Amino acid sequence: MLGRLWRIIYRSWTRFSDDDGWAIASHIALSGLTSLFPFLILVGTLAGLIGSPDLAKKATDLLFESWPPQVAGPISHEVESVLTQPRTGLATLSALLAVYFASSAVDAVRVGLNRAYDVVDARAWWVLRLESILFVLLGAVALMGFTFLVVLEPIVWSQAVRLLPHLSELQVLFNTFRLATISLILLATLVFAHKYLTAGKRSLREIAPGIGLTLMLWLIFGEGFGFYLARFSQNYVTTYAGLASVMIALVFLYVLSAIFIFGGEVNSSIVATRQKKAAARVDPRDGN
Repeated sequence: MLGRLWRIIYRSWTRFSDDDGWAIASHIALSGLTSLFPFLILVGTLAGLIGSPDLAKKATDLLFESWPPQVAGPISHEVESVLTQPRTGLATLSALLAVYFASSAVDAVRVGLNRAYDVVDARAWWVLRLESILFVLLGAVALMGFTFLVVLEPIVWSQAVRLLPHLSELQVLFNTFRLATISLILLATLVFAHKYLTAGKRSLREIAPGIGLTLMLWLIFGEGFGFYLARFSQNYVTTYAGLASVMIALVFLYVLSAIFIFGGEVNSSIVATRQKKAAARVDPRDGN
């Protein structure tokens, strides 16, 4: 069992290197960082349309809650400054440009996963761009929906505790449920990317190993990177001065992107191993 696991990991790592995984991870990280502000501008515009501007700030807090505080802090501060700017509506030029530029991150993720799964999307570039824009809009609406639920949870809980005081003993369970909600957002995003963003069709069984590994490595790296920054963040400040927060965010997103692509390579390696075993079981006398 351990030998088989090691072979899959080694093969995945080899594929990751052969498929220019580090270069693509850099592309995803940079596209993700530059798309972050346009995406949140879109979220802020949607929040203004439904008459709840504060929901945009809560959505931003939810988006950064799974990031180490040393990474999320400086960026969230700048995001809040952007979201406080008045916007007239979704039809404004700035909102339209925000949607377009935010779709670049989706395209970058698509390229990385298609390379990992050894597939080529033959559709025209403008079709892919329109699909990316659609996914950005769906992502913004979904984030607003999840944010509304997260905001609603404490209100419902406080009312429940008022009616049934003994429920206060279950506060830890409620906090766990809140973290589970955030984890569900990450899980849903990964499933959507692996299953619907890439070319071809894959079952949940085929994408589950890479998604599980991605979530686990993301958690380990997030904790480790936060631990490192809490003690050695001054190194970045000394080296990059005023650009320290940007460089920290880029390094963070770079490693997360590499882990994400590696998860796709793991799925591809497992499928290839299964196909090889299935072919080996075919009787040569069958003529196949």
